[in-house]
Amino acid sequence: QVQLVESGGGLVQPGGSLRLSCAASGSIHSINTMGWHRQAPGKQRELVATITSGGSTNYADSVKGRFTISRDNAKKTVYLQMNSLNPEDTAVYYCNAAIITTARSGTNYWGQGTQVTVSS
Repeated sequence: QVQLVESGGGLVQPGGSLRLSCAASGSIHSINTMGWHRQAPGKQRELVATITSGGSTNYADSVKGRFTISRDNAKKTVYLQMNSLNPEDTAVYYCNAAIITTARSGTNYWGQGTQVTVSS
């Protein structure tokens, strides 16, 4: 069994910062690409950022220059540093990871989501 557990969401004022974390645990052989998506009320889930096992990153245009994705492979954890937040960033943020289990089964796993609210 594999789990992704997110933390770090909350309420922040416009212009503020938050750091999200997502830790993978369970019967993991290896983790390939990890990423963050978000879903605002009434909108479809959208990609925020991804990072490969080698450290290559990709960002949505709306967050470039404000958000930074990183990972600690030893801790099986991916992070999302979010700066200069604005109300349009309000959403539930989900992490996901492409994981090869110890049974050599490959699946894309999702976390349960963490709420980020940007409001004064």
